[in-house]
Amino acid sequence: MLNRFMLIVVFVPLAIILIALAVANRELVAFTLDPFNPGNPKLTLSLPLFIFLFLALAIGMVVGSLATWVKQGRYRKLARQRGVEAESLRQAVSRAPAAPQGPALPKPTS
Repeated sequence: MLNRFMLIVVFVPLAIILIALAVANRELVAFTLDPFNPGNPKLTLSLPLFIFLFLALAIGMVVGSLATWVKQGRYRKLARQRGVEAESLRQAVSRAPAAPQGPALPKPTS
């Protein structure tokens, strides 16, 4: 149910906006990597503007994801360490001899 909600409320309007953006920005634009000689054909790429916009969006998403992954590295390391510690404690408990059962504690009276 939540997936259908996300599809209808978020992704459908986003797709409509992106399609409108692509249709409105079909003109060719020149993207050059040489700031001193902008007419250099070897370092100039002419594509529709919406392709550059989508590429910038995709690159931003990848860079943001990588930054988040790197920033959360210490938490993943801590989780691995605690997982190893928990597994060693489980094994130690399973190897320990069973303690003799003593008399049950009396129930508290009020």
